[in-house]
Amino acid sequence: MDEELNRKFRIYEQQIMQINEQLQAVEQATLDMGQINLGLDEIPKNKDSEILAPIGRGIFVKAKIVSEELTVDVGEGTFVKKTIPETKEIIIEQIEKLGMMKNDLKNELEKINQEITQTMQEAQKNGNLELPTNSEEEHNSHEGHNHNHSHAHGKKCKCKECVDEDKCNCGHRH
Repeated sequence: MDEELNRKFRIYEQQIMQINEQLQAVEQATLDMGQINLGLDEIPKNKDSEILAPIGRGIFVKAKIVSEELTVDVGEGTFVKKTIPETKEIIIEQIEKLGMMKNDLKNELEKINQEITQTMQEAQKNGNLELPTNSEEEHNSHEGHNHNHSHAHGKKCKCKECVDEDKCNCGHRH
């Protein structure tokens, strides 16, 4: 395999890793939004109860729920007052957007996989890459054995494990 082909495959690998990381982040954000949505259902049931409210990274303060009115960050540092149903609607919209992002990322992965397949086919056609054929894969891994042996034309093989006796040069005792 030549250097250009190696470089392409390294780039594909990096792209796949980045997309997988983004997919994980989207999935985590979706889970978090779902948990927030469930938590909103608990507010009316716990009015006048004490809770631990986050005031920073890993820092909480005891607080008392005195209202069902919420202050919601709607983006770009803009905060607005919302009811629980209005907030749940915003969360559902965000979950839907995350779902679309997830689909876009999966489509991007599929596109990269198609590019990899096309690159491999072109490289094989140009002689830069040799892929095992199905019969070679079966031969090299038949009956749970991995022989990794090559075949030389014109030599007869009596090995019962080999698929093609005319091409086998496996070194088995015959």
